[in-house]
Amino acid sequence: MKALMDLPWRRTAFDWVRSDGVTWAYIFKVLLAAFITLWLAMRLELPQPRTAMITVFIVMQIQSGHVFAKSVYRFLGTLAGSAVSVLLIALFPQNSELFLPCLALWIGLCSMGAMRHRNFRGYGFVLAGYTAAFVGLPALAHPDGAFLAAMWRVLEISLGLIVSTFVSAAVLPQSASAAMNNALYQRFGAFAGFATQALRGNSQRELFESNNVRFIAEAVGLESLRGITAFEDPHMRRRSGRVSRLNSEFMAVTTRFNALHQLLERRRVQGPQVIAALNPALLGLADILDRYAGRGLTLEDAARLVHGLADYQRELPMQVRNLRAQFLELDPSATRLLDFHTASELLFRLVDDLQSYAQTHASLADHNHVRERWDEPFMPQTNWLASAASGIRGATVVMLLGSYWLLTAWPSGAIMTIVAAATVGLSAATPNPKRFSFQMACGTLLGAVVGFAETFFVLPWIDGFALLCVVLTPVFMFGAFLASRPQYVGYGVGLLIFFSIGSVPDNLTLYNPYSFINDYIGMILGMLICAAAGAIILPPNARWLWRRMEQDVRRQVVFAISGKLRNLGTSFESRTRDLVHQAYGLAAGQPQVQRDLLRWALVVLEVGRAIIDLRREQAQMPVHPSYAESQPWRQAIRVMGRSLIRLFIQPSQANLERSLYAVDQAIETVQNADEPFGPHFDTSVLRRVASYLHFIRTSLLDPHSPLAALAPGDAPAGLPHAS
Repeated sequence: MKALMDLPWRRTAFDWVRSDGVTWAYIFKVLLAAFITLWLAMRLELPQPRTAMITVFIVMQIQSGHVFAKSVYRFLGTLAGSAVSVLLIALFPQNSELFLPCLALWIGLCSMGAMRHRNFRGYGFVLAGYTAAFVGLPALAHPDGAFLAAMWRVLEISLGLIVSTFVSAAVLPQSASAAMNNALYQRFGAFAGFATQALRGNSQRELFESNNVRFIAEAVGLESLRGITAFEDPHMRRRSGRVSRLNSEFMAVTTRFNALHQLLERRRVQGPQVIAALNPALLGLADILDRYAGRGLTLEDAARLVHGLADYQRELPMQVRNLRAQFLELDPSATRLLDFHTASELLFRLVDDLQSYAQTHASLADHNHVRERWDEPFMPQTNWLASAASGIRGATVVMLLGSYWLLTAWPSGAIMTIVAAATVGLSAATPNPKRFSFQMACGTLLGAVVGFAETFFVLPWIDGFALLCVVLTPVFMFGAFLASRPQYVGYGVGLLIFFSIGSVPDNLTLYNPYSFINDYIGMILGMLICAAAGAIILPPNARWLWRRMEQDVRRQVVFAISGKLRNLGTSFESRTRDLVHQAYGLAAGQPQVQRDLLRWALVVLEVGRAIIDLRREQAQMPVHPSYAESQPWRQAIRVMGRSLIRLFIQPSQANLERSLYAVDQAIETVQNADEPFGPHFDTSVLRRVASYLHFIRTSLLDPHSPLAALAPGDAPAGLPHAS
């Protein structure tokens, strides 16, 4: 959701007023839920009422669906962490030499899980990690109280979860399903506006790249929203399969349009005859999409789009045949004809994908629909080294600080280790854990200053719960406001959570300035050490990780070539986009790195999608397998596949030359194929195969591609070889 909120959409003055109104509603609900929880916890005489209240600060979100999802995973993570802490205490009672390494290993594994998922499922891993520290470390000296401490923590957190979900759903509710509907409706209007300009030849490179960044972020964010809305809206739960299908079809549409757009831009420079010949068909599609540009695609609009595309689709084959005949009269060149066939085939595929998308969107009007049956889920992909780095940082920090505590016997060493465990978990999935941890330390420092004044100069003079709420309200309001701003969220989290840990009174309030000061020193030191670990121990925004992420993006071409054909299209699209989205966030503040990553992603999506289409065409040919193995054109395509694997694993001029030669040979072999395919074989299949091969070749020679710098000297980027 954060990725969707951060998109560079144009915002009017009304939008800002509405946004501020939502923020104040969120702050009001945070205060209401926090004080209700604190009052109930004190009335029920729970040992640590502040733990229940801290749960409110952690799970409260603007949309109720986010609160439900976060509450479920927090509860599951708390159960898992409590169970592990009790198990470790039972295995190693009063044996810190064995307990601490096992706890550090567990927190490291949970940090890896948080980095792997990067959503509310990942938050469950975060809770499982630091809950074990919260329960286990204080009980290490008194193992007989470990089980009771775990049970009290589960009860306190459960109280906070119940109150948070109730307040979020009942008081000024903000639905996550409404946000998802808005994202579904608005993104097609943005795509239609961008597509109509490009089809008319008015596209700019910067706009093309920025729109692709937006579409990648929306694809990843919408999948997260889809899982969240299932918690709050039964209507969206019944449409979950269609929403997943919509996301997959939109990814296919954008990839197909990018391929057509890139080919037209290349031909606009080197062979404008192709664009001139195909222009009437392109303008016809632009006229259809122009009606939906810049506005939300409602269900009624989607039904009209289905009929408009159906009429266009019926007339398109005859129109293309007529345009082809006119083109041959003006330019009978075999290479230019192959350009025409490739562009027209991409146009056919784009219209098919648009029609499927419009039909699925229109089907959302029905509670039950045949298009709900969809078994091609979004497949996230995370670099294993990035996950391992997060786990190593978490285990190292906990091990070092825990060892320091045991060696020095500092009374506040336990709180320092516990807070460090929480900080490494909360910062694990952020693009910059160093920055997030430092922000939390600053927020905690502010909480320490304010907390000292309130604890020793204000709280002794008040009487009653109402006055306690009045005293705490300014701090909570300011912290909630900071937490609602993405650039200041670390400050808000540090202020809310750790001010509550150190300064909110329990049922039995103790006024001990020495332990107060030492505890805050321990908390701040723990966070600063986490920030230092984020900068020193395998930092996620370092150049080496960007390179590994770039390699993972390139290796998706290998996946397209060698993966199982079933569900390959959706898996390839989602894996590539998820990797690019993650890498783009890690490279924040490095525009050149982000630009290179995006350009690699575009060429990978183009080539990978063409390979998948090529494999599907081959799989549908009615040829006996034993005979198919001996067909020269199939052998040539396999050779080309091996060359592309070498190229995208290790880009170099030699590998690019081999790949271009292999593609040229495959095109020539397909065009000269004379094997008998049977009396009912559709000869246009080979023409489509040649078109896909030709498109792969033009993609490898795209002047905007990262491969352009490797182009051989005798074939300037963008110029076709004789085929």
